[in-house]
Amino acid sequence: MKKVLIAGAAGVMGQKAVALVNGLPDVELTAVLAPSLTDDQRDQYHLRPDVKIYHQLDQVQEGIADIWVDFTVPAAVYDNVHFAIEHGFAPVVGTTGLTDEQEAALIKESKDRQLGGLIAPNFGMSAVLLMKFAKEAAKYFPDVEIIEMHHADKKDAPSGTALSTAKLIDQVRPNHESSPDEVATLANVRGGDYHGIKIHSVRLPGYIAHEQVLFGGAGEALTIRQDSFDRQSFMSGVKVALDKVLDLNKLVVGLENIL
Repeated sequence: MKKVLIAGAAGVMGQKAVALVNGLPDVELTAVLAPSLTDDQRDQYHLRPDVKIYHQLDQVQEGIADIWVDFTVPAAVYDNVHFAIEHGFAPVVGTTGLTDEQEAALIKESKDRQLGGLIAPNFGMSAVLLMKFAKEAAKYFPDVEIIEMHHADKKDAPSGTALSTAKLIDQVRPNHESSPDEVATLANVRGGDYHGIKIHSVRLPGYIAHEQVLFGGAGEALTIRQDSFDRQSFMSGVKVALDKVLDLNKLVVGLENIL
């Protein structure tokens, strides 16, 4: 029986993860990290009486779990994952906002400790396939822009999925002429720039998680789009991570790399 701690268990994604773990026959929820969650809220948040509730990192006990599932906030994710690796928890990270430098540091630490883990910008299969298809298309369409649309409460921009998409495209995109000089009459109107790939972020009520990758060529265009209408769609990817993370010996970035 794999033991799991969920950080951010009181949040929307955290609650989806709680429900997933509670329904799996070979996984047991043994602890949660949730600063605002009180003992008398156990029933409300679907926590059994024996599940430990921690309010801060330094309370978490060694050996309480095998796997650390993180659905917290960008400001906390690096410290959380560093703590997890340092204390022998295999991290499964759905929180976005890590910098390239932070990811590299965590990967090195995991290699040094021979501890597996996964950082997934997106656990949705449609998003994973979008990134795969976009990388393939970029070999033939070097002119590309990305639009990502998320709910109004999302804390970071661009989304981890959009940034990962840009990084994958950048790996294969052939060199090409830059666009002519532009005159911008409104600051940042062209969005963010990752190695010449423009990324535009939309934050509006009613949205969940959506992305479009737009390719343009001479006399033609290609658009690849994915839509996540319900956060439950992410749980199939979380289940895959729970199944495979203990078989890894280092921290891996991208769900597609363990499928």
